[in-house]
Amino acid sequence: MVASATLAAVPCHAMGAADPPPPAPAVAPPAASATPPAPLPAPAAAPAPRPPASPSPGAPLPAAAEGSPAGPAARWPAFGAYLDFDARGVSRMAELGKWLGGTEPSVGHTYLPGDRWSNIEGPEGFLDVWARWRRQRDDRTLVLNVPMMERNEAHVPDDEVRALLRRGAAGEFDRHFTALAERLVALKVPDTVIVLGWEMNGTTYTHRCGPDPENWKKYWKRVVSTMRAVPGQRFRFDFAPSRGRDAVPWTLCYPGDDTVDIIGMDAYDQPRGLSFEEQVKEPYGLQAQVDFAKAHHKPVSYPEWGLFRNGDNPAYMRGMLDWMAQHRPVYNTLTDYCPHGVWSCDENPKASEVYRTLLSHLPHISPMPMPVPTLTPAPAPAPAFPAQPAGCTPIRLGDWVEYWLGGRLCVRFDWWSRVR
Repeated sequence: MVASATLAAVPCHAMGAADPPPPAPAVAPPAASATPPAPLPAPAAAPAPRPPASPSPGAPLPAAAEGSPAGPAARWPAFGAYLDFDARGVSRMAELGKWLGGTEPSVGHTYLPGDRWSNIEGPEGFLDVWARWRRQRDDRTLVLNVPMMERNEAHVPDDEVRALLRRGAAGEFDRHFTALAERLVALKVPDTVIVLGWEMNGTTYTHRCGPDPENWKKYWKRVVSTMRAVPGQRFRFDFAPSRGRDAVPWTLCYPGDDTVDIIGMDAYDQPRGLSFEEQVKEPYGLQAQVDFAKAHHKPVSYPEWGLFRNGDNPAYMRGMLDWMAQHRPVYNTLTDYCPHGVWSCDENPKASEVYRTLLSHLPHISPMPMPVPTLTPAPAPAPAFPAQPAGCTPIRLGDWVEYWLGGRLCVRFDWWSRVR
């Protein structure tokens, strides 16, 4: 038998050798199944959220200033934060709202594990709590990062990535995305925002674009068409590269207006020494994203943003909040763990004070209008597993074993009676 562990996905970015590892907890599935139990246990490595050193949670909250991004002169766009991948991420949104003096986050953000296909399909007990939170209010938005490949953070070499992209473009992995779409519709969250294959212009993920941009784009279209073919869906698909050029220009990976609803960007405060103004003006930076989206008649989003290489940087924090107030993303979600965060990370008190001051004591924030989902033709039929022989019982050995076997192992349990 093959032993394995389910890794919880977390926000990621281009990380150097000196970077602290993000809190990626492991969850062990039961021995007889590749699917995690319901509900998922809380990861032991994830620290409890801590208020920043200044201002303290008990201190009076300053009112939002007139004319500031969160002030009465400007309507603040829908916001949220990545606070944890599982049920604790849901409960912590209410705690974040209390810290902000009652300003309630309306965007919930989580990530599907990318270790194996069965988890990309939506593990039992994982999405339920997020769907329940979304259904409680009509003005809430659920954002779900969906990997395009299993073994998504396994440092798969470029040659193998090229082969996988060709297989995906041919439809070999369609069934996994059909299963995910059916699960989301069954959970009554058919309008989920799908951040598919995020940060594809980098080198971190197996679903990266660089080794074969043409087949990557074909594969993206295939996944979107497959999920759109599920009755009842109203998904919005968010194309979200990391800010800047990274490994390849993200424009080379853009799959086309017919399968993209939102043009997002993961925009952390990096590299070291780069000012916020330079992050706006750099090639493939924030201004380039806004201009590209306008040219393609798409809204923008910021699924991941936060502090990073430049430490506790209040200038970056104010710059990003000003930028989003000006350019009206349909949603934004701050990555709130160290070193990126401002609520659960006490290493950034100055940036925390800016965030808390500008977003505190706001009246109810109505969500920005979401784009109407694009109409996408159904995909061509995908290749199927070979038919099982009559009288044969398929044995589930897990996606990794089936991947190398080329299908499911089939065993005749009546073989003993046949030889007697």
